[in-house]
Amino acid sequence: MLKSNRFKKILAVSAITLTSAALYTASAQDAPPPTPEQIAASSTATRQAVFKLLAFNMAPINGMARNTVEFDAVLAQRNALRVAALAPMIPEVFATNDTRAFGVTTEALPIIWDNMEDFRAKAAALEEAANTFAAVAAGGDRAATIGAIRAFGSTCGNCHREYRVD
Repeated sequence: MLKSNRFKKILAVSAITLTSAALYTASAQDAPPPTPEQIAASSTATRQAVFKLLAFNMAPINGMARNTVEFDAVLAQRNALRVAALAPMIPEVFATNDTRAFGVTTEALPIIWDNMEDFRAKAAALEEAANTFAAVAAGGDRAATIGAIRAFGSTCGNCHREYRVD
């Protein structure tokens, strides 16, 4: 009797799950495909999310350089490694969709899509600089870490000067 009730419960849960999946699939199929404008807006939002994460991780490092945030070598290293992990995503999120033909609000200059190889190289330089900075920060020496921030930060600026609206 106990096994029979357990079987009935499993059967009922399975039936509910399958019904829910079928209804979800049917409703998703009824939805019209996204317009090119919607795709461009979504692509822009994804790019901006990557840059927000980069800024979030750079803010404490910049604060340490300006002496407005207490020096923390562990935080500096962790955030630099996060920047290094995000850096390869920068050209990827731009390469997925050229949004120049759409009225999206962005600080990205259209020249990015004309100079994608250079754009990729600048992202690779950011990744390398972030990893180098993380290695310096791992040593825990405040003076060395603060001294290494300029080289790290300049890789951001190299890209901003050429590919971002002032």
